[in-house]
Amino acid sequence: MQKNRVDVISLGCYKNLVDSEKLMRLFKNAGFKVFHDSDKVCGEFVVVNTCGFIGDAKQESIDIILELTELKKRGRIGKLIVMGCLSERYIHQLEQEIPEVDAYYGKFNWSDMIDDFVAQRNNEKSSKDLRVVTTPAHYAYLKIAEGCNRTCSYCAIPIITGAYKSRDIESIVDEAKWLAHKGVKELQLIAQDLTYYGLDLYHEHKLPELVSRLSEINGIEWIRLHYGYPNNFPYQILDVMRDNPKVCSYFDIALQHISDNMLKLMRRNLTKQDTLRFIENVRKAVPGIHLRTTLLVGHPGETEEDFNELIDFVETQKFERLGVFAYSHEEGTYSYKNYSDDIPEEVKQSRVDKIMSLQEKISQSIAAEKVGSTMRVIIDREDPDFYVARTEFDSPEVDGEVYIDKKIPLTVGDFYNVEIIDSDVYDLFAKLVE
Repeated sequence: MQKNRVDVISLGCYKNLVDSEKLMRLFKNAGFKVFHDSDKVCGEFVVVNTCGFIGDAKQESIDIILELTELKKRGRIGKLIVMGCLSERYIHQLEQEIPEVDAYYGKFNWSDMIDDFVAQRNNEKSSKDLRVVTTPAHYAYLKIAEGCNRTCSYCAIPIITGAYKSRDIESIVDEAKWLAHKGVKELQLIAQDLTYYGLDLYHEHKLPELVSRLSEINGIEWIRLHYGYPNNFPYQILDVMRDNPKVCSYFDIALQHISDNMLKLMRRNLTKQDTLRFIENVRKAVPGIHLRTTLLVGHPGETEEDFNELIDFVETQKFERLGVFAYSHEEGTYSYKNYSDDIPEEVKQSRVDKIMSLQEKISQSIAAEKVGSTMRVIIDREDPDFYVARTEFDSPEVDGEVYIDKKIPLTVGDFYNVEIIDSDVYDLFAKLVE
């Protein structure tokens, strides 16, 4: 165990990552050395920021906590602290079942651990740092809201996080300016639902105004939008995306399903025709936009006919980016209270596999169409044989990458124009345009 060291392990979504980065700042200001997702966990304090969204994520959180309790028993780490969505949702059960943990905190009271465990906060008031940014220096996640007001049948997020709560525009802009001052060039805007932003605080959609304000910040060159919702969509944001070169032509919008039967059972508050019209409007407003979507299979009541309709939808729409989840029967949700989890796990997984197999062919075709084109990329890292970059159509870690031969020295974090010379299923290969 290393004294004066804090290890923070962040699980789940990027909204959790932002919380972890802010917690690390508090510990750093208190005089600790902070480490994020270290290969060797050995801190005086170890904090696990958990996910409690679906079964697999909950199990991963629990497994890691149990592994750390073993390290604690052997004296390899000091205090073990758990925070985040899992403990927000199951704090009393966790306290009973894993008493080896020194303290549990929820989704919103995690900053209390500094007062509870640290006798003095050294230099905190004089520090101007807002977060310890753990991503590569040229991009960062910017959380603009907490919570969710949607009532989807399968989703536990509103149970965990409560009602939607927008941050005010000025505080977001100030944080973005700080990030830009630190060298961040690409902002990944995140919330459970970006498209609802502002309705609670300003009583009108404010995402278009917010994105426009962020684009005015010196040093910010790309702004990417994550996690939208098709119902009550603020279409003005598409005008901003089309006309503002700093806003990537990319939107991550979970559609979940297409059959009217499933959309009703899922409580999505829109129909198949609404969905098709929405996609048509988006693609018409922003030519060349790359849509990332997420689908959910195996929800109670999903018939073979429903699933085949979903397959046809994927094949017809040819989404540039797509992921699939199998339904998880989550306590407290509408589905859990009102439906039986009636689809076997092997059927769920088979449906996931069928869609992803189809999407592989679609993705390969879309990637191949880019061969011969010139694209602007940002360099994320340097590997032994390649520089690894992304286009405006690729979000870090979840989308494809661009591999550039190392014949000419390039700088990580800088933008370059490249010619696409080859492709595979998801990734592109390129050479520098001199």
